[in-house]
Amino acid sequence: MPESAGKLYIVATPIGNLDDLSPRARQILDTVDAVLCEDTRHSGQMFARFGITTRRISFHEHNEEGRAASIVERLVAGESFALVSDAGTPLISDPGYRLLAAVRAADLPVSPVPGPCAAIAGLSVAGLPTDRFCFEGFLPPRAAARRKRLAALVSEPRTLVFYESGRRVADTLSDMIGAFGERRPATLARELTKAFESIYRGNLGDLGARSRADPDFSRGEIVLVVAGNDDAAMPQATAGLEQIVTLLVRELPASRAARIAAAITGCKRAEAYAIAAKLDRGESGGEGPV
Repeated sequence: MPESAGKLYIVATPIGNLDDLSPRARQILDTVDAVLCEDTRHSGQMFARFGITTRRISFHEHNEEGRAASIVERLVAGESFALVSDAGTPLISDPGYRLLAAVRAADLPVSPVPGPCAAIAGLSVAGLPTDRFCFEGFLPPRAAARRKRLAALVSEPRTLVFYESGRRVADTLSDMIGAFGERRPATLARELTKAFESIYRGNLGDLGARSRADPDFSRGEIVLVVAGNDDAAMPQATAGLEQIVTLLVRELPASRAARIAAAITGCKRAEAYAIAAKLDRGESGGEGPV
């Protein structure tokens, strides 16, 4: 590393309330040679609030790869830069990885300026276990890919943290109910630190119903926190599934019996339906209905 090399600062900025900008972050943004911004106009509003006049350079997912090399060259020459995203901590579901990889390869100094992060803010108020958690960011927008990703997380024991857009949250909750069951505890936090901040706690079934009934529920930026798979509870639920389905299928069609059994146990509806269909065909080895 050249002795005269500059430094790249990874600066966290407010996710809503501008008063959350730390004094150190403000000082760094005011003194570096330039600030790399995901959206220069968006960051400009914050700069104007605090009287920061540092030059802003557009740096986003579409130009990151092309600009990384020139930023490295300027760091080597002694300039210092700050990297900011539109909100929160850079690189957390935001651009910057390619630049950091290039800076690391060049053995140049990087320093974090920590602060707001929507994922951590949402997790902190969710009322779910925080000792171990898994950040999944944004799920795929297409339904098939989203369901495949969720299916891979069914057995994950850690608390799950997702970002989601308002226009997709109802579909995402529906897919989560299909993968995890209606009874899985969950919290949805929207517009954190902003004027219309709202936090909804319950289970996935509650949140899914709310998403269909309340127009405000799907507005703004959303953090969705979902409980992990409780290893102690899940085997018990699975063990009781066949007994519950056996009772229900005596009185109800297989599809309806499966839907109710899945809601009661938290097991997958497909698993419940396989048992119900088998019983409906008379393939059970036990006694028939009495």
